[in-house]
Amino acid sequence: MSKTLYEQDYGLWAEQMADLIEAGRFGELDIENLEEEVRDLSKRERDRLLSSLRLIVHHLLMWDYQPQCRSRSWQGSIQRERANISLYLEDSPSLRRYLANEWLYKIYLVACADAFKETGLKFPEVCSYEIGDVLHRDVNF
Repeated sequence: MSKTLYEQDYGLWAEQMADLIEAGRFGELDIENLEEEVRDLSKRERDRLLSSLRLIVHHLLMWDYQPQCRSRSWQGSIQRERANISLYLEDSPSLRRYLANEWLYKIYLVACADAFKETGLKFPEVCSYEIGDVLHRDVNF
């Protein structure tokens, strides 16, 4: 069975799909793979936002449970990821729905595991953070 262009050369396939759209040749589009790619775009945007949220929570846990080890690196990571979230929301305001406490609690468990691997500390199983804390709480020395 021969591979499709989509399977052989994703970059070329994407360029050809864009050219076909631009030319209005919609009947020649690879609709099945285009549909999949468009859905994946949404997931990638969501995943970037949740990744930033995860890193913020990870560093907030270490900030709160290891005050003697606080660093400008943690502070910088928190501030950078908050700025990233602002940019993601500017580009895609619909991502705001993932900044609900329900998503935060899911991310919290993963961030706890990340922080545990780094510190060896056990963290509470129940998230005590609210989304406002994660996005805006002061982390100054």
